[in-house]
Amino acid sequence: MAATILILPGYGDSGPDHWQTLWERRHGYARVVQDDWERPALDAWKQRLDEAMARASGAVVLVAHSLGCALVAHCASEACAARIAAALLVAPPDVDEVCHLLPEIESFAPMPMRRLPFPAVVVGSTNDPYAEPARVRAFAAAWGARLVELDGAGHVNVESGHGEWPEGHRLLAELLEAIRR
Repeated sequence: MAATILILPGYGDSGPDHWQTLWERRHGYARVVQDDWERPALDAWKQRLDEAMARASGAVVLVAHSLGCALVAHCASEACAARIAAALLVAPPDVDEVCHLLPEIESFAPMPMRRLPFPAVVVGSTNDPYAEPARVRAFAAAWGARLVELDGAGHVNVESGHGEWPEGHRLLAELLEAIRR
């Protein structure tokens, strides 16, 4: 099955050296561009994702980072979820806690804790400043997703030393192979 890979950055977008941007350039994946990266509104972000999925041919695989993971969790109960073949969810933030520090993301809280209707891999870190490991484990369990816990990987971004992040791309390749079977 050929799938369209959509990149879903989080709050503030993913900069030029972020693994999402590097994958987009290297592999030709499409980024879902939001109108306002600094003042995210859930409904607006969902609309941009819906539009990107409508333009995609065939099934869609989502590659989300940070707040993009919360977007996927919210969209999972929408009609457009039928087009989603799988999702790689990297460093999901605990929006229920982070919204107290960053009120701009308040529309993404509470984090949905329902089983996702598509296969997913959640990648968390033992020292992510935006989510305690136990909370990421709870997300993965509630979503029915495979959990990959990285030791000391921070927020799995440029600041934590993740440029191209080949290990992550291998996880995506495994996920793609699993849905092809």
